[in-house]
Amino acid sequence: MRTPLPRHLRRLPGQNAIVTGASGAFGSATVAVLRHLGVNVVGIDHKPAPGVIACDVTDDQQVREGVAEAIERLGGELDLLIHYAGVGPSVDLGEPPHAHALQALEVNLLGTWRVTAAALPHLVRSRGRVIVTASLLAHLQVPLAGAYTISKRAVSAYADSLRAEYGTHVGVTTVYPGYVDTPIHESSRATGASLDGLVPAETTRDTVMTVVRAAGAGRPPRDIASTPLGTAALHLTRHFPGTTEQIVSLQLGLLLTDGTFADAEIARGLHSRHGTPHAPTTLS
Repeated sequence: MRTPLPRHLRRLPGQNAIVTGASGAFGSATVAVLRHLGVNVVGIDHKPAPGVIACDVTDDQQVREGVAEAIERLGGELDLLIHYAGVGPSVDLGEPPHAHALQALEVNLLGTWRVTAAALPHLVRSRGRVIVTASLLAHLQVPLAGAYTISKRAVSAYADSLRAEYGTHVGVTTVYPGYVDTPIHESSRATGASLDGLVPAETTRDTVMTVVRAAGAGRPPRDIASTPLGTAALHLTRHFPGTTEQIVSLQLGLLLTDGTFADAEIARGLHSRHGTPHAPTTLS
């Protein structure tokens, strides 16, 4: 005999969902949980897999065709759209925006916008929901993560604006995970500018179950963090930005003094401006 679902999940069985970034850590785990709960799910991702349609969210035509194919596989109905597709490059904001910075905006912000726009007529018809994944970094200005922070702040603003225009017919939730050790951090690690230890550490499960609970809630929550510590951090960063900046500045100074970014060429300017002795050298 199957155990009855908790009340906050009972609306999910039989619903139809699209998950972006479905081949990634968050996306694949969410797809598995939703299917276990009886949700019909089709994923989209630039890396195709069983049940996952190949789709580059930076390409208008691929998005239109990918979303249309996903909805066709779901029988023409869509109740839930969950966004995970994202990238997390390290950049120096003192440099003009280059390919990595532009990619962060194209994938994190405009990809979310494109996919939502393609799915919106079906979500309006079903009085469905959109769940957007932002980040605690949306309101936490960490050096060298500027492109990611800007894109995630913009994603949060997009969700708020979407709610203002479509909230009478579509529920909109923004989820704010902390630091989760997933492949999105590989690019920053490659530059020697990892965010390890700079923001609250969480698990994949924290984010996935937060998203699933938001999808199943009787009323869609507006903004939600993944853990109690994340909730406190979200409150601090949104309502006390000056205090947050002071904390980050102090922590950054300590990290630079300890040589945390000693091998990061991208951090050369930071070392120089802070007068720390561990500025990386370029090999000739």
